[in-house]
Order: sequence, then C-alpha cells, then structure tokens
Amino acid sequence: MRNRLSIGLLLLAASLVQVGCVLPIYSSSPDRRAKQLINVSENYRHITEIWERIWFLDNPDFNTPYRTHGGVI
Repeated sequence: MRNRLSIGLLLLAASLVQVGCVLPIYSSSPDRRAKQLINVSENYRHITEIWERIWFLDNPDFNTPYRTHGGVI
C-alpha cells in the first residue's frame, strides 16, 4: 500500500512539472507578458540564419561555371 502511494505521488509530481503549473514561464501582467513573448519570437526568428551560418550555406558557391569577377560568362 505504501509503495503504491509513493508511486502515485511521484507520478502526480511529474505530471505537474510537465504541465507547467509549478513554475510559470511568463509574467502574469499582460504588458510584461507581451514584451516577453515578443522577445521570444524575435529569438526564434534568427534560428534559420544561425543554421545557415553553421552549415556554411550563406557563403558563395564556387562550383558554378560562371566567373563573377570579370571572366568568361
């Protein structure tokens, strides 16, 4: 009986942590929450630029047959 109770309490605590009820992420004030959400969305907007920079996709491709500095086109 005690073992079931401890397992039940452990599952309850784990589910509360997953839901986000224990520690809220954003402020309860609407003005501060809007500012926080704007900052978070701005940070997410730069993920594609960071990804391209990591994989060197933002550099020019030198495998093209065209010379870009005064050569044969």
